[in-house]
Amino acid sequence: MTHSIVSEKIATIELFGSITAVNAEELRGQLMKKLAKPALSVLQLDLSKVEFLDSAGLMTLVTAYRLANSLNKRLIFCSVPPAVRIVFELTQLDRTFDMFEDRLAGEFSVIE
Repeated sequence: MTHSIVSEKIATIELFGSITAVNAEELRGQLMKKLAKPALSVLQLDLSKVEFLDSAGLMTLVTAYRLANSLNKRLIFCSVPPAVRIVFELTQLDRTFDMFEDRLAGEFSVIE
């Protein structure tokens, strides 16, 4: 996982590899910690380097999304590869999650 800060209010985390039961709990903790920061209003997850997502990984993302909503923050996804996008489509989360083609499009959507 790699962090980058666009501004005090917008942060991007680049995830890579597989998000599975093996690492889902650690990721969940890191996302919760990031979302708990008062100044942060948008957390963008760059999934361009994610190769695989299992049900535990999916639940981690759903949990983070729900937490963001409860804190009046946005969790957005960008650069979603086909192997992950199909999981979102099969579970119909593509209708719930805010997804963008790339980091710039996600960041621009927040500025508008």
